[in-house]
Amino acid sequence: MSTPSIKVGQGNWGIKTGNLLGYANTEKKFSPVEFTSTRALNTATRVNASGNIQAVNADIPRVDYFGGQASLLVESSSQNLARQSENFGTTWSAVNLIEFGSGSFLNSTGTLDPYGTNVADLIVANTTLAQHRIEQVLTYASGSYVFSVFLKAEGYGFARLRIGGIGATFNLFTGAIIGTDAGIVSSIQSFGNGWYRCIIVKTATAANETIRINILPTSSTADFEGNGTSGIYVFGAQYETGLAATSYIPTTTVAVTRSADVVSVSGVSSLLGQTSGTFYLDISYELRGSSTSNRWFEISSATNNIGLAVAAADVVRSIVNGSSDILITPSTASGVKIAWGYDGSGVTLFVNGTQYTLTTGGAQVITALDKVLIDMSSTAGNRIASARIRAISCYQTRLPNTTTDGSPSLQSITTL
Repeated sequence: MSTPSIKVGQGNWGIKTGNLLGYANTEKKFSPVEFTSTRALNTATRVNASGNIQAVNADIPRVDYFGGQASLLVESSSQNLARQSENFGTTWSAVNLIEFGSGSFLNSTGTLDPYGTNVADLIVANTTLAQHRIEQVLTYASGSYVFSVFLKAEGYGFARLRIGGIGATFNLFTGAIIGTDAGIVSSIQSFGNGWYRCIIVKTATAANETIRINILPTSSTADFEGNGTSGIYVFGAQYETGLAATSYIPTTTVAVTRSADVVSVSGVSSLLGQTSGTFYLDISYELRGSSTSNRWFEISSATNNIGLAVAAADVVRSIVNGSSDILITPSTASGVKIAWGYDGSGVTLFVNGTQYTLTTGGAQVITALDKVLIDMSSTAGNRIASARIRAISCYQTRLPNTTTDGSPSLQSITTL
C-alpha cells in the first residue's frame, strides 16, 4: 500500500524553533522535516485552539483553528487602513451616542472580546430621534475595499456597516445577513461567545470615503430614540484592499501592514518522486483580485513544477511546467482536495474526487523535484487574500486514478 514520503498537517501540526514540522517516511519510519517560515517585519494573528485571536511573532508559522479545524494559515501582505481598531473613543467620530466616559466606549460589564480579554468597546445610543453610529473618514486610491469589524449584541442586536452611503445589515442575535445594498458584497463569520465578524466589500472610486457602524434596534429601523443603556460591542475594525477580509491586523494611530507568508522546504529530492509520483493538497482559499498565472503554491525544481496560480479572470489554475489549465472556480466554504499524479506519460489531475482534463499541462513530463514552496509574496501570491492548508502529502509513487481494493488512489484521497 502506498504511503506518503512527506506529509504535513492532517491534524498533526508542530512548530520547532520557528519552523513548521512535516514528516518524512524513510525506511518506513517517519522523521521530522522542517519547513522554513518567513513573515518579516511584524507579528500576525491567528485563531488559537481555544477559539481566541492571538498574536504570533514574525517568521513563526500560524497554525489556525478558525472553524475548529487546525490549518496552516498563509496570507499575502495586507494593510489595515482603519486607525485605532480597538479604541473607538479616539479617531472615530460618535454620532448620537452617549458621550465617552458616561457609558459609551466602556466595557462596563467585563464582556470577553475575541482576544479572550475585555478590551472591546460598548457603544450606546442616546435618546435623540436619529441614527446612532460611529464613523471614520479615510483617504485612499480607487479600487475594491473590504470593511470588517467584530460585533456583539448588548441590548440591541442589529448593526449596519457602510462604506460611504451603502452597506449591509446584520442580525447579531442569529448571525444572519438581513439585507445587502446593490454594489456591496457581504458576509459574516461566527467567532463564538456571541461575537460575529461582519464584512462588506465595495469597489470605490472616491479619494475619500467614510466607514460607518450603525446601531439598530430592529432590522429596518435606522432612526430611533435610544434608551441610554442599550447598544452593541465593537472590536477590531479593519479596512483593506481586495475582495476578502484577511486575518485581523490591530492598529493604533497609523495604518499597519502585515507581511506576506512564505513557507518552504528545499533539498528534499530524495523524498520526492523524480520521474513519477503524486502531490496532494487539502486547502481552502479566498481570492483577493485578478493577476497573471504566476505560481503561488508548488512542488518544484529549477526546471520542473506542479502547482496552483490565479488567472486574470479570478479563477484558480493548475500549473505544470509553466503550462496553465483552468482548475476550478474559487471555493471558500468546504475547500478542495487536489491531487496531481505524474509519470512518463504526463500529469493527471483530480479535484474533489473528479478527474479534470489538463489540455496543456497534462502533456508535460516531470523529471526532477526538490522543494515544496508556498509563496504569498509573489505577484500571484498578492492576489490571494488567504489560504488555509489542512494537509500536504507527497508520494514517491504515482497513485492509480481509481482502485477497487480500498488502496489509495487519486480519486479516493481527493473525495470529500
